[in-house]
Amino acid sequence: MTNHPKTTTTRNRVLLVEDHVLVRQGIAELLNQEPDFLVCGEAEDASTALDAVGELKPDVVLVDISLKESNGLELIKVLKSRYPKLPVLVVTMHDEALYAELALRAGALGYIMKEEGIDKVLTGLRRVLSGAFYLSESVASRLLQQQIRGKYEPSTSPIDRLSERELEVFQLIGQWQGTSQIANQFHLSVKTVEYYREQIKEKLNLKNASELVRYASQWVQRDKHF
Repeated sequence: MTNHPKTTTTRNRVLLVEDHVLVRQGIAELLNQEPDFLVCGEAEDASTALDAVGELKPDVVLVDISLKESNGLELIKVLKSRYPKLPVLVVTMHDEALYAELALRAGALGYIMKEEGIDKVLTGLRRVLSGAFYLSESVASRLLQQQIRGKYEPSTSPIDRLSERELEVFQLIGQWQGTSQIANQFHLSVKTVEYYREQIKEKLNLKNASELVRYASQWVQRDKHF
């Protein structure tokens, strides 16, 4: 965890939760140039982020979906549970088609793709600090289309068939985490994780564990590209 010096001026204190150091430093530098923001701390994983929130008392948390040895969605859920009034804005490279709705359900007030640029991040931070939701135009349009189409339209991607928890397990499988590691991270039994693995294989029409790992790792690698 990186702490930043306090200031006597009234500025909104931002905690950055991002596992890429250069990205984190770049965002921090840009935010600190704004008259109404101050980066009060940085974290690269969920555990450190939770400690930082308790110690630094930020006004808003900016978080990525993929974190070092942890999952941003799980962090958002814990933050929502412990600090229900603390606004969270997701800024990520992950496809909004898969993660925007999951992030909002977890408790985030906003979701922005990194490719949108710093101006959208600033707008998003100011919006969620006011208690309002903020989505980039592409995310808002996609979610609106999903609502209009309803749940009866066939899914265009096999991944869309997965539940929220199955998608989280699938992502960790793609990061080469074993059943025991996944169970520990989500505080589940090994049998429960094995059940999720079987459900994922069935929904994705995969024959065995090797196919599951290969498919998941390929998907994670594709999703990592900026």
